Amino acid sequence: MTKQVLILGASGQIASHAIHFLLNETDDHLLLFVRHPEKLSNVDEQRETVITGDVLVASDLDSAIAQADAVYANLRNPQIEQQAKNIVAAMDTHGVKQLVWISSIGIYDEVPGKFGQWNNEQLGGGKKDSYLGTYRAAADVISASGLDYTIIRPAWLTNKDEVDFETTRRGEQFKGTEVSRQSIGKLVAQVIEQPQKFARIDLGVNKPGTDGDKPAWY
Repeated sequence: MTKQVLILGASGQIASHAIHFLLNETDDHLLLFVRHPEKLSNVDEQRETVITGDVLVASDLDSAIAQADAVYANLRNPQIEQQAKNIVAAMDTHGVKQLVWISSIGIYDEVPGKFGQWNNEQLGGGKKDSYLGTYRAAADVISASGLDYTIIRPAWLTNKDEVDFETTRRGEQFKGTEVSRQSIGKLVAQVIEQPQKFARIDLGVNKPGTDGDKPAWY
């Protein structure tokens, strides 16, 4: 069955990979929601519709979600908690259930050892107004909702041309230090196509065999 998939933050790097997999492996129609449409290239007008808007503007979001069967949020903003609240409210209003949400490694202090310490130092672990603090607050909004959400917490991201990943659940120690953006895009596409399998779960994602004190490339 063809779905209307709304992609919030469609000009992002992970989103570009998810779009590739969705266009090539599904029949879905993609609604590309962006503040700056000029950042999008090679739009397939038969399969993609560009929507200009801001997730922090409730009316922009409401009209986009009204067209959707599933929502994938690829956002980065100091106001991400408010973005999450806006998304949940609009999805509830329109009865849209599936949400794929990109979050961050370390929001639950789930990263062990020296890498966990380094990650917290880099991302402001323990501080409410830090990167980790704001992403944790947003994830809490999502997980407290009645949506069929999937929260994805990637390891440190690379641009490697590979799909190679494993997952851990919330409550388990995070594995590895890095993962490719392409891998996360592939996982997003899998989640969108298998909503029942991935409903109401929270996944850490890493490339196997990348354990260490910090990412090898850093």
